[in-house]
Amino acid sequence: MTTPAIINERRQLINLAYRLLGSLAEAEDAVQETYARWYAMPREQQQAIESPGAWLTTVASRICLNLLGSARARRERYVGEWLPEPLPDRTEWTGGAPADPADRVTLDESVNMAFLVMLESMTPAERVAFILHDVFRYPFAEIAEIVGRTPAACRQLASSARRRIRAAQAPATPPARQAAVVRAFKAAWEAKDVDALIGLLDPGATAVADGGGLATTFLQPIEGGARIARAWVEIAERVPRGTTFLERTVNGRPGLVARHAGRTLTVFAFTVTGDRITRIWVVRNPEKLRQWMTA
Repeated sequence: MTTPAIINERRQLINLAYRLLGSLAEAEDAVQETYARWYAMPREQQQAIESPGAWLTTVASRICLNLLGSARARRERYVGEWLPEPLPDRTEWTGGAPADPADRVTLDESVNMAFLVMLESMTPAERVAFILHDVFRYPFAEIAEIVGRTPAACRQLASSARRRIRAAQAPATPPARQAAVVRAFKAAWEAKDVDALIGLLDPGATAVADGGGLATTFLQPIEGGARIARAWVEIAERVPRGTTFLERTVNGRPGLVARHAGRTLTVFAFTVTGDRITRIWVVRNPEKLRQWMTA
C-alpha cells in the first residue's frame, strides 16, 4: 500500500477510535500513535504486511482498548459526571476543528449521545467487540486477535453489548419531530415558561451535565421532568446578558448551543421519544467544546 493509501485510512481510524473512546481528542492521539508505529517499522517490514489497512485497524483498536482500561481510573477522579465529547454537523466544523475532512467523524446512530453514554457502561472488551462487529462489520476471527479472546468469546461479548443497547433504546422519533420538540423547548426556556417546559419533558426525564471542574454546572443528575423544568428556569435567570441559543446538530441529532461573546459556552444534546424529551446531556467542559464555532 502506498503512502497516500495509508493516509487515506485515517478517516476510518478516526471514526473507529471516536466511537471506542467517546473523545475526539483521545481518538486523534490514538490514531497518531498508530501511524507513528507504522512509520517506525523498517520499509521491508511494512512491505511484508499483506493488508496495511487491517494492520492499522488492529493497532488502533488495541491502543483504544488499553486507553479504555486506564480511562476508568481517570473518570473516577473526574469532577462530576463524564460525558462523551459532542460533535457538530460536518458543515459546522470551524475554529479549532480539523481542516482535513479525513479527521471528521461520520455522524450516524452509532454516535448519538445516548448511544455513546450506553457504551460507557460496557467493559472495554465488550465495547471493542461490539463496535468492530456491529458498526464496522469486522469478523469475530479478526476481533479475537485484537482483544486476545477466542472468536466465540468475542461473539458473546458483542451479543451482551447488543442486548444492553436494545434494552436501553427508545423507539425512533423522526428527525423533523425531534427538531420541533427541541425548538419548542428552546422557546419555552427563553420565555421562562415552566409549565410549557414540563409539558415538553417526560415525567421520568433525566438531565446530566459535564463541567469537568472547569465550568460551573450541576454535579448530580436531575431526575424528573418537573424538577428539570424548574432548574432550567433558574438557569435562564443566570444566563449572561447577550447569550444566544442556536439550533444545531449535535452528534447527528437536533440540539442547542449556547454562545456568548463569540464563544461557545454549552452544548445541549437531547433524546426525544414521541413528543417528549427523555434525556438532556449538557456539556460545559471547555476542553470538550473545541470543535464548536468560536466566532
